[in-house]
Amino acid sequence: MKRLQCATLEGIESIPVSVESTLTKGLPSFTIVGMASTAINEARERVKSALLANAFVFPPKRITINLSPSDVNKNGSHFDLGIALLIALDNTEADLASWYVFGELGLDGSVKENALLYPLVLSLANSASMQKVLVPKESLSKIKNIPDVEFIGIEHLNDAIAFFKGDSKKVIRQETAVITHPHYEINRTSYYFQKHYPIDFIDVKGQENAKRAALISASGMHNILLEGSPGSGKSMIAKRLHYILPPVTADELLDIAKLDALDGVEPHFTPLRPFRSPHHTSTPASVFGGGSYKAQIGEIGLAHNGMLFFDELPHFQKSVLEALREPLEDKKIRISRVNTKVEYPTSFLFVAAMNPCPCGNLLSTTHDCRCSEREIIRYKNRLSDPFLDRIDLYVQMQNIQPQDKASIDSETLHKEVLHAHRRQIQRGQKRLNGQLDDSEIEQYCQLDTAAQTIMEQAILQYRLSFRSIKKVQKVARTIADLDDKPTITSTHILEALGFRRRP
Repeated sequence: MKRLQCATLEGIESIPVSVESTLTKGLPSFTIVGMASTAINEARERVKSALLANAFVFPPKRITINLSPSDVNKNGSHFDLGIALLIALDNTEADLASWYVFGELGLDGSVKENALLYPLVLSLANSASMQKVLVPKESLSKIKNIPDVEFIGIEHLNDAIAFFKGDSKKVIRQETAVITHPHYEINRTSYYFQKHYPIDFIDVKGQENAKRAALISASGMHNILLEGSPGSGKSMIAKRLHYILPPVTADELLDIAKLDALDGVEPHFTPLRPFRSPHHTSTPASVFGGGSYKAQIGEIGLAHNGMLFFDELPHFQKSVLEALREPLEDKKIRISRVNTKVEYPTSFLFVAAMNPCPCGNLLSTTHDCRCSEREIIRYKNRLSDPFLDRIDLYVQMQNIQPQDKASIDSETLHKEVLHAHRRQIQRGQKRLNGQLDDSEIEQYCQLDTAAQTIMEQAILQYRLSFRSIKKVQKVARTIADLDDKPTITSTHILEALGFRRRP
């Protein structure tokens, strides 16, 4: 029996598959077992044609290919090359067990890539479960940025057979990539970032309170809601916030690249976190994922490790906003269909913008509001209290004044974000402040005596829910990090309370 490694995609994660072969005495046959899809069963004809076209003589034996584990559905034409190699090298001493092999075969033996190859390889690289990989030559240019993996590129089945027999003249070895982006190291983990700001906070004039809230939001990955009149700068701030988010680890970099591949976009391998901004007419299936047969990834899954921006928040469907509560709280979403059940991670920064009323002029000092009280109440009621309770920072945009000037640029803000990020990681946190659970809040969000007194008074006066209390503590912890303080003081608590939502 011979064995090599391949993989199948379930949701957004790769599941390693051991491809085994036996050629035994019996009536000549060719069987593939192990819950193989139609595409894999069709591989029998492609493999037969490719081997026969290259002077291979099938032995009069019973050929059985097993895909293990047998209780997992497998799909994809990338199993072709591995199956052909196991048959062609059955009588040789070639050791294939440690190799991952991917490639679709043409009828003449040419090796082609397929759409699943990229996310498969990225997911396996992220889990550090593979070291040596045989792939189509045309895929090398796309996967060359994946670090710590040896890739061998081939154009034809004969080249792969010759390689495992010891002749490596016709293969291309891809050197192991090294991530070259700016980074710093904490506790043996590297954190990568970029200093490129296509749109800059220097363009935002005035709105000092909103810019401060944006800095806090980025530093701790705290959800934020911007409310203000049309043209006050809500979308400007949200879009610029994307470029000052915290750095990413190498694993997160590969996760981001994998999501790009699943979205049909060629990965850029830069430490820029994802940015997703669905239109308010988007359906629940497009936002959360789904499908009648196979559960596809949606916008919130593609925003993992990045930022999700909802502009014109109250105009989104009520069902979308209410269903968003669980992913915001649990940092994951589970999609169940008859044929499959898939869980996607959804750890992202949620940013939303909205007008104060249907006409947008309720807070304006220069324009009259045309809305009736009933229309304003109906507009506000589109957002339920349980949904709004998931928001850490609420910002009411200031009125635009002629004397408003630019005050700070994105580079300066980003330096502060990086400083706050270092403090959080050096403290021993595995997650940023906005993502801490209850036990971690108790451990890392320590209040001094004065801050504790103010917090107790605020709980009684404002009737804060347990969730609101935790969010105030987490925001205060981020403000303290920006202030370079080890303990949360009364100043930090008061500023955090100033950003809470008022009923």
